[in-house]
Amino acid sequence: MTLAGAIGRRRKAAEAGHIGDAAGARSYLGDGDAMVRSSALRALERIGDLAAPELEAALADPAPEVRLTGLELAAGRDDISVAAAALRLVDDDRRVVEAAAWTCGEKVSADHTEAAAVVEALVQVAGAHDDPLCRESAIAALGAIAHPAGLPAVLTGLNDKPEVRRRAVIALAPFDGPEVDAALAKASSDRDRQVRTAAAELRAV
Repeated sequence: MTLAGAIGRRRKAAEAGHIGDAAGARSYLGDGDAMVRSSALRALERIGDLAAPELEAALADPAPEVRLTGLELAAGRDDISVAAAALRLVDDDRRVVEAAAWTCGEKVSADHTEAAAVVEALVQVAGAHDDPLCRESAIAALGAIAHPAGLPAVLTGLNDKPEVRRRAVIALAPFDGPEVDAALAKASSDRDRQVRTAAAELRAV
């Protein structure tokens, strides 16, 4: 398959989404090029004809680009379980892990039936992943979910790299209690200006 051929098929798949050709878009889901498959997924979602099993299959696609597209689309779909997205928190591709954390944060609230399990998985990413972007995304998700079990990981994030510390301060917003007050007080004198600013703003609320 030539590059020109893949580009042409990708355009055809995208075009199918704009003209409402579900059958045409679906014919590209099994294409040998990952970006063509991603375009087909987006086209079917645009039409409103992307079936849940097709999207769940995308989450397990061999190509990370397709898994990324699947996670992006799954975030807004009630018929895709959060468990399917959470499985990607242990993905081999750090971009997929980062996206999976974001998707979990979008799909889960503290009272969700699967919140405890998802929070546990996010805590692992926040504390142990070797990529700071993944740790940052996991901490952001823990803040969005606001489950009490996620608070210790958010507090630990205040000792991480600057970009992670910034996210951790923001993630503290839905939490309260003496330990949160103490953490914000400490962050107010952080060596990073953005961390200090975020902490000061939260303390003023």
